[in-house]
Amino acid sequence: MTSSAIQFSDDQAEAWDAVAEALQAAGVDILEGHLQPEGGGNRVLSVIGKAGSGKTLLLAEMYKALEAAGVDLVSGDFEGKKRRERRTLAILAPTNKAASVLRTRGVPATTIHRILYTPVYDPEYERIAEWLTGQGTRPDITQLQIPGLTEAALDRAKAFYDVQKSIPGALAAAGLRGSDFINGWKRRDDPLDIGFVDEASMLDERQLDDLKEIFPTLVLFGDPAQLSPVNQSGQMVFERLPDEQKHVLHRIHRQAEDNPILDLAHMLGDETVTFEAFERAIEEAAAKDDRVVWAERVESDLMARSPVLVWRNATRIRLIHAFRAAHSAPADMLLPGEPLVCDGIELPVKHRKKRIDLEARGLIKGAQVVYLGPGNKPGFSRLHVMGAEEPRLSAASIIKIELPDLEEPFIPYAARMGAAFLHGAAVTIHKAQGSQWEDVQVFAPDIYAAYRAGRVEAGIPLWKRLAYVAITRAQNRLLWVVRPRLARPSAPLSIEDLPKGGAALKLEAQTQDG
Repeated sequence: MTSSAIQFSDDQAEAWDAVAEALQAAGVDILEGHLQPEGGGNRVLSVIGKAGSGKTLLLAEMYKALEAAGVDLVSGDFEGKKRRERRTLAILAPTNKAASVLRTRGVPATTIHRILYTPVYDPEYERIAEWLTGQGTRPDITQLQIPGLTEAALDRAKAFYDVQKSIPGALAAAGLRGSDFINGWKRRDDPLDIGFVDEASMLDERQLDDLKEIFPTLVLFGDPAQLSPVNQSGQMVFERLPDEQKHVLHRIHRQAEDNPILDLAHMLGDETVTFEAFERAIEEAAAKDDRVVWAERVESDLMARSPVLVWRNATRIRLIHAFRAAHSAPADMLLPGEPLVCDGIELPVKHRKKRIDLEARGLIKGAQVVYLGPGNKPGFSRLHVMGAEEPRLSAASIIKIELPDLEEPFIPYAARMGAAFLHGAAVTIHKAQGSQWEDVQVFAPDIYAAYRAGRVEAGIPLWKRLAYVAITRAQNRLLWVVRPRLARPSAPLSIEDLPKGGAALKLEAQTQDG
């Protein structure tokens, strides 16, 4: 089977047919474009392949076929009224960054958190959202109690939504703010139909069980060569499925073969390749192609937006300390432009709504954030969430700066409760999984340390898994750093490079009241 304009390879066609058969059993015929009531039963399939094998292409074509068949996309930023005949699809990723990578490729993905928790819209603005999503007619602005709304503003919203399927983005294009139209967030009550999950190697069994409760039909797209979650004993959830539910993409396509970074990644699948042979291949690739760099030092300019990838926590902390010292960052405060990583939300159960607000806006564990400056209240910080559709917000923050050889971190900003952050100039390869950056620096001495340790994960040397995940985070350029040196920054830290996105939804609700 092939999509209308795409010639699939044999393994892609086999996977397409298997998914199409599961969808037909669920009442969605993507071949004829027919929809029927949900077929009952639970179906979990996986499409497995290494980088460059065509997983994202297959996912994108499946999305187009489902959309053409009349299946409604649930994006996580708005959900219309339930209809009896309605069939739904959600395309999910574990992190904001992974979802944003898919969106740049034309696939309207959202995070798992944004599907678990749905926004509650003000009824006046809900009418606009229903019109934009094709579930209602164009509203009469004279009957809407929205000050300043014009026909031209509605036209701008429609033009935005036709290009990018984001309700908050479209309303922001009309000059409206999130704090105007979103009243709050609630836990999803009703199940959906079909779920596609990218970067499924990051899922653990508990998350898979949660998703199976929401989606009777679930398709997992994953890379078996990546690192498994730390509590999974080296095995991904899709590897535990019966063989008939696993569909493997073996072929690496021509466009991937022309990429020296992916050539290096696939070299790691050779059991005979040693660390020394792999480094020689990197050096040879660097001599022939400027997309691979044999780097004698870490570039501090890149660390502000693209963290150095390391294996060991001690290395991460030393590099962060060196980065801050290079920028003459004060010991008692952060500079605007410093990168952070969300380490979770520290709020008691009675503040559940505030937790949902923060998580729904993208502040989930592992989210990459840039510090913009102090908020208007003590303990609050203004933040830019990388990959989020509305990236700017203000939240109660607990920011921890770890220091070499000290057990207790330095905490320049600390609300009693709120979102917790670590510095993000360097991150572990485990935390980087699911993310991609234009330029990626991999700290080779740490990979060598893993090689010398001789550890094996699910039958594969750990150093190979680490190297594979690290180098495939690079979209354009790989810097293989072979010396523990840091280049001085060429300019001060700044926030001018960050897109403004939609108007920020204010989250400065008081969280210090017990």
